[in-house]
This record gives sequence, C-alpha cells and structure tokens, in this order.
Amino acid sequence: MQVQEEKKRSRNFISSLFSRVRAYELSILLASALAAGGVWMFVEIADEVFEGKTSGLDEAILLSLRNPADVSDPIGPFWFEEVMRDFTSLGGTAILVAISLAVLGFLLLQKKWRMGVFTVAAVSGGFLLSSTLKRFFDRPRPDIVPHSTYVMTASFPSGHSMLSAVVFLTLGGLLARYISNRRLKIYVLTLAVLTTITVGCSRVYLGVHWPTDVLAGWTAGASWALVCWMVALLLQRRGQVEEELED
Repeated sequence: MQVQEEKKRSRNFISSLFSRVRAYELSILLASALAAGGVWMFVEIADEVFEGKTSGLDEAILLSLRNPADVSDPIGPFWFEEVMRDFTSLGGTAILVAISLAVLGFLLLQKKWRMGVFTVAAVSGGFLLSSTLKRFFDRPRPDIVPHSTYVMTASFPSGHSMLSAVVFLTLGGLLARYISNRRLKIYVLTLAVLTTITVGCSRVYLGVHWPTDVLAGWTAGASWALVCWMVALLLQRRGQVEEELED
C-alpha cells in the first residue's frame, strides 16, 4: 500500500512538472509573438506618419475633440477638461517614478531583492528607450489646436503613453506574479491596462499629441513590458530572481 502511494505521488509530481513546463513554453511563445507584433506595428505607424499618410486622420480626430466654433475649447464641460489634466498627470515622470518606487518597496518588503533590482532596470530601460525614440523621430507637436497643458519635448512617440505602458504594464505584470489570489491578479492587470489607455486618450484630448503619437507610444511601451515579462520569467526559471507565488 505504501509503495503504491509513493508511486501515485511520483506520477502526480511528474504530471504537474510537465504541465508547468508546457505552460511556461506556451507563455514564452505567446509573449514573443505579441512583442514582435508590437514592434512591427510601431515600425508601420512610424513609416506611415513620416510619409504623411496619417495627417488627415490625425487632424480629423484632433479637431473632433474641439468646439467647431473655437478650437481652443475642448468639447465637454470645464470640469471634464480638469479631469483630463488630472488623468494625464498619471503619465508624468514624477508620478511614474513615485509609483515605481512604491512597487520596489513592496518587493523589498517581500524579500524579493533580485526582482527589485530587475524592476529598477526594466523601468529605467523603458525611460531611456522613450527618450531615444523621441530624439530620433523629432516630430513637431500638433499646431492646429492650442495645447491645454505644458509640453517641451518632441511629439513622436507620446512619452506619457509609452511610459505609462512601460511602468503600469511592466510593474503590473511583475507585481501580479507575487500575488497569490487569481482575481486580484486580474484586477491589478486590468487596472494597469485601463490607466495606460486613459493617460494616452487624455493626451489627444488636451491637444498635445497626434493620435498616431499615442498609438505608437502604446505599442512601443506594451512591447517593452512584454519583453521585460519574458526576461523575468527566464531569470526565474534559471533561479536568478525569486519565483512567483502559487495559488
């Protein structure tokens, strides 16, 4: 009887191990495909933008968010414009750094030291990539409507949109791996996605970015987040960063 129990436990362990390996390989394959698709989409958007093929669509969307009788006035009540300014601030450098430090503190309190170091590297790399892309493309800001908030860098890709995706999606994905409750994982990831989308939309509403700037920022930032997630998973499998929690 004892021998049969030992064999049964052994079979269950092997079955569980193979199941985890298959899930791991499928996750890497899917994330790789999505990241590659994001990079391809970014390149296509950049190509269309700088060939001038998106100008009509960009202008139409931007003007549709303005009072036809006064393009300096965004559509909607005054309080909504203030709300959009509040939302757009969530993609500002100070807020994103503060959120990154808060997540870093969480990981350190959980004694996930190496994942904390990886998190800092992932977010810092995203900031550097965003700055590099802006300098390379150097697209002018929209000039057909007044800006409703202060800006001082180039337009393509949208830094707020890209960095929101970098920070919220990267940190959301990494943080979810250390939350054992499945519904809480979904909540964290959903909140990260919705916040990223809201920040990007606010940039177009406030007239400081063309819609294609925001779309490019989202694709670049999401691709970076996926790459960081894959690297974290590979490092965990090699034992170089701490493993995630199990349900």
